[in-house]
Amino acid sequence: MPAAGPGVPGSRAGPAGAPGAGAAPWAALGLAGLPGLAGRARRALLRALLRAGVAAAALLLLLWAALFLYGSFYCWAVPALAELRPVHFTFRTDCDPPGPELCSFPSANVSLGGRDKALQLGQLYQVSLELELPESPANRALGMFLVSGTAYGPGGRPIATAQRAAMLHYRSPLLRALHSLLFSLWLLGGLMEQKQTLRVELFEGYREDPYVPTERLQLQLQSKRVQIYGAQLRLHARLSGIRYLLYHFPLSSALVGVAGNFALLSAALLLGCLRWAPPPRRERPRPPPQTPPPARAEGSEGAGTAQRGEEPKEEEGPAPTREEPEVVGATEPSAEPEPPREEEEETKQEEEVETKQEEEEEEEASPTSPLPHDGHAHPPGPSPRRRLLCSSS
Repeated sequence: MPAAGPGVPGSRAGPAGAPGAGAAPWAALGLAGLPGLAGRARRALLRALLRAGVAAAALLLLLWAALFLYGSFYCWAVPALAELRPVHFTFRTDCDPPGPELCSFPSANVSLGGRDKALQLGQLYQVSLELELPESPANRALGMFLVSGTAYGPGGRPIATAQRAAMLHYRSPLLRALHSLLFSLWLLGGLMEQKQTLRVELFEGYREDPYVPTERLQLQLQSKRVQIYGAQLRLHARLSGIRYLLYHFPLSSALVGVAGNFALLSAALLLGCLRWAPPPRRERPRPPPQTPPPARAEGSEGAGTAQRGEEPKEEEGPAPTREEPEVVGATEPSAEPEPPREEEEETKQEEEVETKQEEEEEEEASPTSPLPHDGHAHPPGPSPRRRLLCSSS
C-alpha cells in the first residue's frame, strides 16, 4: 500500500506554513471559548475598577477628616496674636470757668467679656495702651503724666490694678524744623501729621482666671492738660510651647498634624474592618463512616433453607441494638458502657453449635439420595449452609 504523501488526499500534512486538517477542530474550540474568556476578563476589570474607586473615596474621606481635625485644633489652641479694642475717653465739662484745663481726668471703659470675649483661659497677655498725641505746645509743656488701668470682674469686683508713667518724646526745635522741611510735601498734602504714638504697657503677663473672668477694663489719664487724637487697647498674646510652634511654624506643624491624624484614622478604620468583618466560612468536620454490623448466622441459615425450598426458621433472640453515630468533638463519655467482647464470642459459639445440630437433623430426615453412576456411595459433603458458615468464621 503506498504511503500517503503530500499530494495524497488522505494525508494530514499540508503545505509548509498551512495548518493540517486535524487542527480545524482545535481551532474551532479555541474560537468558541473566546467569548467566555472576554466576559471573565471584563468582569475582573470591573471588579478591579470598583475596588480602586472605593479605596480612592476612602482615602479622600480620611484626608478630609484629618484636615478638619487639624484646623479645629489650630483654631482652638492658637488665639489671635494681637487684638485691638478702641478706647473712647470721656471727661467732665461742667466746670466754671472753662479754660485750657479739663474739668476731670479723661477716663474710658473697655469691655473684655460677654459675646466679644477677648481673653482666652490659661493664656498670658501683654496689655498696653496706645495713645496718639499731637506735638502741640500744651503737650510739650505737659511733661510726665500717669496712666492707670483697673480690671473688674463680676459684680464690679476689682481684679488687678496698674499705673504707668508716660511722656511725649522730646525733639529739639532744630530737629522739628528739619523734619517739617523734609516732609513738607506730605504734610501739606495731608498724608502725614505732626504727632507721636505712645505705647504704655499696663500688664506684662495678665492671665485670665476661669473662676473670676474679666468683664471690663477701666483706663484713666491722670492729667487735665493732656491733648489726644485717639487711643486703642492692645492685647498681645505671649505664646509658648505647642502654641508657639503652631503659630511661628505653620507649614511644618500642618504637615505633621495632618499626617498624624491620617495615620490614626487609617489605623482606626483598619481595626474596625477587622473587628466587624464576617468570619470566614469553615467547613464542618464530617463524621467518620460507620462500619456495617457483621453478618449474622441467621442470614446464612435463611439463605440455605430458601435454596432447598423450605421456609427459614426465625430464631428468638435479643433484638440487635442500633448503634448511635459517633459525635465528633464530644467531651462527655457515653452513659451506656460497651458490651465486652467475651460475651459476643460466646454468643457466636452457641449459634454455631445450634446450626450444626439443625444440619444433622435435616440430613437424617431427608430421603436417601440415588447412587451415582459409578455405583458407589460417596460420603456426603458439607452443605452450602455449613460452607458459608465456615467461610464467614
